[in-house]
Amino acid sequence: MRSPTAGHNTAGTAAMRTAMRGFSLAEVLAALTIGAMISVAVLDIYRRAERSAAAVVHKLDSARLPNEILQRIAEDFDDLISSNSDVKIVIENKFANVAGTGLVPAAKLTMTETIEDNRNRELTFEEITWQSSYDYESPIDGLVLYRSHSGIAWEDKVLDKNKEDWERELFVPICGGVTFFKIEAFTGNNRVERWNGPPSPGIMVTISFAEPSKKADGTFDVPDEQKITRAIALDRTRKIRFQIAAGEQSAGEETQENAESPDGGGVRPATLKQTEKSTK
Repeated sequence: MRSPTAGHNTAGTAAMRTAMRGFSLAEVLAALTIGAMISVAVLDIYRRAERSAAAVVHKLDSARLPNEILQRIAEDFDDLISSNSDVKIVIENKFANVAGTGLVPAAKLTMTETIEDNRNRELTFEEITWQSSYDYESPIDGLVLYRSHSGIAWEDKVLDKNKEDWERELFVPICGGVTFFKIEAFTGNNRVERWNGPPSPGIMVTISFAEPSKKADGTFDVPDEQKITRAIALDRTRKIRFQIAAGEQSAGEETQENAESPDGGGVRPATLKQTEKSTK
């Protein structure tokens, strides 16, 4: 005789087996496929975000060094040029032969401030030179940018105190890999690549570290969008011309302008009579 407890346990076990039935092979494959598709989509979004961030960082880093160099050149002009100083500016542009590349634009800028002693002899008080040239021993392709400071005045009273004159006149390399360096002087609305004399109204300095491309004449140049340019104003007494955009005229100004005669003789009598009649 079967006990009722045994029958109850058998029925519960069968129900548990039915409830714990596993997934079929088709369901497992579908889940794996959907998970793989989601993973691929997430990784693609991550790669795109990473490339965008790397491009932004690269663009910021590529413009940081040129901007620092241009700022340093502007500070040299500010230190030398003043209202009562006698400064001479010399600008030269040429093409330097870079091994492995070709003729690359190079430039030289010399700022010289002179004074007179008690015997009316002209002495070089301070002279700063910026020059780009090719160094055969440099491991980096392109031009090397140098800076030199000389004269009676010390640039750094602590470091220059124990230096000889020839040590203070050495050209110090600022950076390498320059592929474009050009300096121009403003003369009115034009720019010239050669200057020898007192400071011009302004200086235009252009520098780039981008990969150059060969032109039809055999020289190498850098695309304009990859050049960093800065205009440095030297004439501090210049008059700044402001251009004010013409705004919309008010209704009263239009009425007054329409009422004026073409020869500027004032208001037309007919217009006054019409105004009086309309008032009455």
